[in-house]
Amino acid sequence: MSTVPPPSPTRSGPQLASALARAETVGARSRAVVLVEGPSDQVALLTLARRRGRDLVADGIAVIPIGGATSLGHFLDVLGPAGLGVTLAGMCDAAEEGAFARGLERAGLGTDLSRPDLESLGFFVCEADLEDELIRTLGVEVVEGIVSAQGELDSFRLFQRQPAQRGRPVPGQLRRFLGTRSGRKIEYAGLLVEALDLGRVPRPLDGVLAHL
Repeated sequence: MSTVPPPSPTRSGPQLASALARAETVGARSRAVVLVEGPSDQVALLTLARRRGRDLVADGIAVIPIGGATSLGHFLDVLGPAGLGVTLAGMCDAAEEGAFARGLERAGLGTDLSRPDLESLGFFVCEADLEDELIRTLGVEVVEGIVSAQGELDSFRLFQRQPAQRGRPVPGQLRRFLGTRSGRKIEYAGLLVEALDLGRVPRPLDGVLAHL
């Protein structure tokens, strides 16, 4: 599996340049590239593709985490119409929908892009993010079962008792919990997608794979 580590938003220009160079190398040998915000999105898409019997690498499709929406324009410069000109798709959080739309517009891929316009280009928006989509689709009981299977249910129960979490709906608590330890979102992205009923897959994940 060819992967491109996402550039950290705190890193300097040379590190972003290195990530873009790697993206160019991967893009040059791919017929299509999916641009996602982070590695958890990448893991979710690769896991779903595998469960659906698809080998994205064999299909010439790369999934590249860009390290946040603010980096999108740089990757579009390398991979889009003014660069390699590969077929593009992508996925982002709801909060970044505007940034993705503006980036695609600047790359010459449309004007005044609405959400249906984005989807026609293969770019899908999560409500509010990937974890929210997966938790809503699976339901609290299933997600808590997965947390328990990882030996983290006691940690989650302690987290629920924190003052900032009291009174928050359980789906919101789960979503926040997944972001409290480095690497947890990546780990659970694969686990949650493995648990999906393939007849009920969140629209953004389904839409990206169906587009390619």
